[in-house]
Amino acid sequence: MSNSSSYTEDTKQWIPTEFNDVNIGDARLNQRLISIAESFCLSPSTSIPNKSGSWAKTKATYRFLNNDKVSHENILAPHQHATAKRVNQEQTVLAIQDTTTLNYTSHPETEGLGNIGTDPASQGILVHTTLTLTPNRIPLGVVHQQAWVRPPEEYGKKHDRHNKALQDKESQKWLNSLWATEQLQKDAPGTLIINTGDREADIFGLFQEHRDNRMQCQLLVRAMHDRHLTNPGEHLWPQLEKQPVTCRLEVTVPRKKQKAQRTTQVELRWAEVTLKPPIDKSDAGAITLRAIYLNEPNPPSGEEALSWMLLTTLTIQSEEDAVQCVEYYALRYTIELFHKVLKSGCGIEEHQFESVEALMGCLAIDSIVAWRIMFLTMLGRALPDLPCNVILQDDEWKSLYCFLHHTSEPPEQTLPLGEAIRMIAKLGGFMGRKRDGQPGVEVLWRGMEKLSIIVESWKSFRPA
Repeated sequence: MSNSSSYTEDTKQWIPTEFNDVNIGDARLNQRLISIAESFCLSPSTSIPNKSGSWAKTKATYRFLNNDKVSHENILAPHQHATAKRVNQEQTVLAIQDTTTLNYTSHPETEGLGNIGTDPASQGILVHTTLTLTPNRIPLGVVHQQAWVRPPEEYGKKHDRHNKALQDKESQKWLNSLWATEQLQKDAPGTLIINTGDREADIFGLFQEHRDNRMQCQLLVRAMHDRHLTNPGEHLWPQLEKQPVTCRLEVTVPRKKQKAQRTTQVELRWAEVTLKPPIDKSDAGAITLRAIYLNEPNPPSGEEALSWMLLTTLTIQSEEDAVQCVEYYALRYTIELFHKVLKSGCGIEEHQFESVEALMGCLAIDSIVAWRIMFLTMLGRALPDLPCNVILQDDEWKSLYCFLHHTSEPPEQTLPLGEAIRMIAKLGGFMGRKRDGQPGVEVLWRGMEKLSIIVESWKSFRPA
């Protein structure tokens, strides 16, 4: 469990915390970034003119993002430093990495975009983010983010990827994230940090990089390939299938597309395995890992069986260790939620700029805002009794209270965070009935937009 007192100190007045050591190269640019970030957070999904509130501020925002001194890297850097401090306060942290595409096909005026799909007309940016997360789902921040465009000459050459070295492939993104996680681990030696990826991360070179460099961070990856093992004729899946069942678990399979949520029984097996290197890496040597196989033996008719094969560098000595790894991997969906907030909540694909560099700068700001929306949501669930001013500024929670309670007098005592989060969610359409459960990120970002109007009215009309 996270230390609630640490959040009280480290998240109070969040803008100064996240941008404490901003260094764009000019004091005026530093202040401009802080001002823009604040306006983006107050109105996450609206256009830049609406976020800015005036034509002068709108022009200032575009000038900032088109400034040669401004980059994706130096905008994100202070947030990454603040994230590292939060990570250092935790016992265990997941560093979850995944890729998404930002589609700007409808913005032909933007120069420098690249192809993002099988259609040669599709244009956009690829983004690979590593989001840090506690085991109780509190997002600590973006520790690494790569954004790039595919060169036009690479279109249609996907079949040539097998002839390239790993460092020349897009797959290098997984190793870049691993190295960023290892640096984070060095800065937080008392924290267990687990770099986590889905089946696309099942790359022999990723595990080789970890082994050859004796990394201290750990890896947890869902397997995609039925790899050869060192014992002649053995493969990963058959080897795990013949292991004894360690335990049986009842799990909930979330609703997906037209499939309703369901509860089912799964079997858990685990074993130590030694993977043979692929033919093109025959001199790399075998790698020993722990494999965990979670499988639904009797899925309902018409349902795909729930089945995970996990590979990890973590030590597993008991049933509890294996179950813990499964619980860690189950949190991987959080990075997909982050991408949803980035696109739907922050409207990143709606922004229009003349250059891809300006878009990437905007991506960095929106990524910080997306993290904060998720942080508000999850922190309010995990630590509802914290005072809300660890996250909300005084004008925000006081105006929120007065608006919803139809009074001009805010309470003397600071509201609990959980209560304040539910109040913001109600602005976004959350009903708050018993069956509604906890508010999610969607109602929260809609509520934050309405809160921004309430705050401005509060500032304008309250007595001096």
